[in-house]
Amino acid sequence: MAQLTYREAVARGIAQEMRRDERVVLVGEDVAGSGGVFKTTAGLLDQFGPRRVIDTPISEQAILGAAMGAAMTGLRPIAEIMFSDFFAVCWDLVVNQMAKTRYMTNGQVTIPLVVKSGNGGALRFGAQHSQSIENWAMAVPGIKVVTPSCPEDVVGLMAAAVRSDDPVLFFEHKGLYASKGEVPDGIIEDVLGEAKIRRPGTDATIAALGLMVPRALEAAERLAERGINCEVIDVRSLIPLDARTILDSVGRTGRLFTVEENPRALGWGAEIASIVSDEAFWDLDGPVVRITTPHVPLPSADSLEDLVIPSVDRIVTEIEKAMQA
Repeated sequence: MAQLTYREAVARGIAQEMRRDERVVLVGEDVAGSGGVFKTTAGLLDQFGPRRVIDTPISEQAILGAAMGAAMTGLRPIAEIMFSDFFAVCWDLVVNQMAKTRYMTNGQVTIPLVVKSGNGGALRFGAQHSQSIENWAMAVPGIKVVTPSCPEDVVGLMAAAVRSDDPVLFFEHKGLYASKGEVPDGIIEDVLGEAKIRRPGTDATIAALGLMVPRALEAAERLAERGINCEVIDVRSLIPLDARTILDSVGRTGRLFTVEENPRALGWGAEIASIVSDEAFWDLDGPVVRITTPHVPLPSADSLEDLVIPSVDRIVTEIEKAMQA
């Protein structure tokens, strides 16, 4: 059992799959010589050499175009888009090419590739480098969407993503890169589409993703001191979505709160709220409550960014208020 940071777990997960399968290659800006701008690919060039760990020009379209072509012709590439905000530059390749090629060729052409990217705020990078774009991604049929919240899940979900025959967008939360966690020795492989219950509870269900998972867990501990026992679910995978775990939890607790970093309009929690309202309406003891970032560009100022992204204090306040209503 090793104690790894989240960023070290990214490199370990990629290395595990590159050792297992020689078809796995890594491409992106600065992923080789400098080990990535966030140091998530440090050491991979030394281990696997320049034929499999490849620095690219500063062109998101070139990175994804090369990765898609490689996937179509037998490799299993991992491509890095440095900041998830930059998907806006190459979104046509994701939405109209990667997501649809397998369907439009009746399975004759598959696109087994992973696009990893630094996602989310809390690091004061401003409106163009701090967005959480999971809600963009989950709206596109044909791609899978994954956001791990701890180092062990980073390794396991990376393995599951690389082994998938469909394109996977793998969002690493920038605010978690320095966080640490226990990671078992040996090969780790997880499953896409399975949520995890991080904390059992009886009074309310909290569904969270990425950076919001540790915040939800801390909020749940504070709420427990006030007599509210919350179950915390780490959603982990948005497409495929483990609705069953969430529905079963709501059946036990009778209440659902989602904690979302993405802007409120069309957030992933809205989809979960819709599913729960359709399939577990009679289990609910109150309305589904979404705790979100408002529908605004993220500010650079630390006090303003802290104000808009859900904090532990806001999670506690909103859940306590709703439970007492």
